[in-house]
Amino acid sequence: MGARPGPEQPRTPYLDAVVAYAFRGAGRWHVPGHKGGPGADPGLRYAIGDRALAADVPQDIRGIDVGPSPTPYEKAETLAAEAHGAARTWFLTNGATQGNHALTLALAPLGAPVVVQRNAHASVVDGLVLSGGRPTFVAPEYDEPLGMAHGVTPEGLRAALERTTGARAAFIVSPTYYGMVADVGACAEVAHAAGVPLIVDQAWGGHFGFHPDLPASALQLGADAVLTSTHKMAGSMTQSAMLHIARDSRVDVEAVDRTIRLVRSTSPNSLLLGSLDASRRQMAIHGEAILHDTLLALREVRDKLAGIAGIRLVGEELVGRPGVAAWDPLRISLDVRGTGRSGFEVADALRQSYDIHPELATHAIVVLVVGMAEPAPALVRLAGDLEETIKRIAEPGREIPVVRSPLHGEAVAAVPPRDAFLGANEVVDVDDAVGRISCESIAGYPPGIPALLPGEEITADTVRYLRELVADGARLHGASDPAFRRVTVLVR
Repeated sequence: MGARPGPEQPRTPYLDAVVAYAFRGAGRWHVPGHKGGPGADPGLRYAIGDRALAADVPQDIRGIDVGPSPTPYEKAETLAAEAHGAARTWFLTNGATQGNHALTLALAPLGAPVVVQRNAHASVVDGLVLSGGRPTFVAPEYDEPLGMAHGVTPEGLRAALERTTGARAAFIVSPTYYGMVADVGACAEVAHAAGVPLIVDQAWGGHFGFHPDLPASALQLGADAVLTSTHKMAGSMTQSAMLHIARDSRVDVEAVDRTIRLVRSTSPNSLLLGSLDASRRQMAIHGEAILHDTLLALREVRDKLAGIAGIRLVGEELVGRPGVAAWDPLRISLDVRGTGRSGFEVADALRQSYDIHPELATHAIVVLVVGMAEPAPALVRLAGDLEETIKRIAEPGREIPVVRSPLHGEAVAAVPPRDAFLGANEVVDVDDAVGRISCESIAGYPPGIPALLPGEEITADTVRYLRELVADGARLHGASDPAFRRVTVLVR
């Protein structure tokens, strides 16, 4: 990244092999049953097209992923590793979730202690349920006025590692949902000084490192393993992702390869895999140029957004605060409190008036995700639609309360997540759950910091907090009862 692409980067060996098989008239006496399209429902054929169905081929086709090594599939992953500056890259067809499951199985085996950022993706905790690892949680920095979580600081990570005897790894998140980037380089130094690898969930940063005006990739900054949800920002199909292991990594590549095989489907989707191959080529060959035009258009649009009464751009001005070392300009995060309306209300008004669908809304913030090749007219139109919406619904002077998180997340779970999730449980009324051990993982959106994880004790403050979120219209991710009237706890 940042260097001249290698001579093989313009090729897409896996995608080319799939296309060659799909359209040469091969006898398909194998699955899938739609046989490249003829056996599919007419509605599906019309919706996605016969060419997509023809390219839907199974694993173990000679000349694609079977045959003399390196196969086209192996070549594709090798080119992805080269493009991202990794020693080894795996294509994932179950999103970064699959990578988190594999990493926790490899690095946090039964009873092994690890340090985990408190607002890590739910799949990290799910992975610990599978592996039996014991987490110590480290809290991210928290912006109280905005109800926004930032990154983990190096000091916070060091403290968590010091109180975690025998820690095997440290898992952090960067960038955040809001586009804020942690000091990954300093966190890597802290982790390595403690003798453990740093694992970075860079799900929202698959484009990092491909343009000088974007943050560097976590791989460039010293992380040992990095996950990128390529579909989120880098142009592949939904549910496709990559896992990268750094050169000179402290992570055992063979151990991860083993766990990848454990959590990988025996029927990976060739369309997803092909889209990863193509996304890698576009990023390596044309990524900088594509991003250049979008970033140029964004500068002009930000100036227009900054002039709309009642809203404030959130991003660049936060750099330098604890937990924020950089920011992603492809994320438009807007503080809408000055409008007298909540982010929920602004997002709802945009949907109703202009069919505009933001990525995320909270009490204080609306987050809009900009694509790598976002057309300039679409950005200009967005700014105009937002301005008209604010003019119509604004109630200046109306105060928007932001629900404050009571969580600090510094303690080791009372019971390992695996024991809590798989243990004997019962469902009780929330009022009767205080003091009990949660079997559920419940994260309130907003602000996205998990309020309960399997193995944690349920407190009165946590119950109050989650009830406030429900009352304000927030979604409880992972809750068996979305209304939070009942909750699953360990049997005493």
